[in-house]
Amino acid sequence: MVVKNNMMLLEIPWNTEGVFVKRPNRFLGIVDINGLEKTKLVEVHVHDPGRLPDILTSGNRVRLRYAASKKRKTRWDLIAAKNNGNWVLVHSGYHRKICEELFRKPEISPFKGIEGFKAEVKLGKSRIDFLLETNDRGKIWVEVKGCTLANGKVASFPDAPTTRGARHLEELIAIKDQGDHAAILFLVFRPESLCFLPNVDIDPDFSAVFRKAIKCGVEVRFLVLEYADSGVYYRREIPLCEGGIREHTRPQLGL
Repeated sequence: MVVKNNMMLLEIPWNTEGVFVKRPNRFLGIVDINGLEKTKLVEVHVHDPGRLPDILTSGNRVRLRYAASKKRKTRWDLIAAKNNGNWVLVHSGYHRKICEELFRKPEISPFKGIEGFKAEVKLGKSRIDFLLETNDRGKIWVEVKGCTLANGKVASFPDAPTTRGARHLEELIAIKDQGDHAAILFLVFRPESLCFLPNVDIDPDFSAVFRKAIKCGVEVRFLVLEYADSGVYYRREIPLCEGGIREHTRPQLGL
C-alpha cells in the first residue's frame, strides 16, 4: 500500500496573525495583532500546557482564531506559532480529532485492522484516551501525547516535568500486564523531526518510565504532522533515534 505523505487530516482555520509578546500564566498569552481591534494587544487562550520554550518567544509570529463567547475570558485561541520556517500547531484541543482521522485512514494509521474505537474510556479510576477494537489483536488501549519540542532533527518529549505523563505510562504498563495491548502515540508537530527521544534533561522520571514501558511491551509510535495553510497534514512515521534510549540517557538513571 502506498502511503500518501501529504494527506490532510483536519482543517483548522485561523483568522489573523500576530506577534507573541508574553505568557503571563500557563493558559494565557498576550499577542500584538497590529491594530485589528481598538487596542493592539489582545489576550489569547493557550491550550497547550507545555512550556513551549522555543516556540512562544517574544517577537515570534503566531496565528489566532477568533472565539468570542460570553462564557470565555479571552476572545482568541492560539492556534500555531512559527519555528524555523514552519508553523507548529500548539492547540492541544485538536489532538483527539486528529487521532480519530488517523484511525479512520488505514493507509496511515499506526494501528492496523481497526474495526472501531472509543475516546476517553474509563478504566478503573482513570480515563484512557482511546480504546481500539481490531480484527487481529483485539483491544488496544492508546494514550496520546503532543510533541512540540525538537533539538535539531530530534523530536523530544516532554518540554516540562510531567508527573501526569509518567502516570499514564504506568497505567499502560498495568494494562499490558493484564493481557491487553497498550500503546502510546506521540503526535509530533515538528516537521523537521527524523527520530524521537524522551527528554531526560527535563524529566528523568518520565524517561525512566518510558524505557520501562518499552521493556514491558507497551507499543510506542511517533507520527510527524505539519500544520500548513489551515490544515494538519500527515508527513511520516519516525523511529526512536539510532541506538534507542540507552545511548541517549544519563548513566546515573541506570538506563
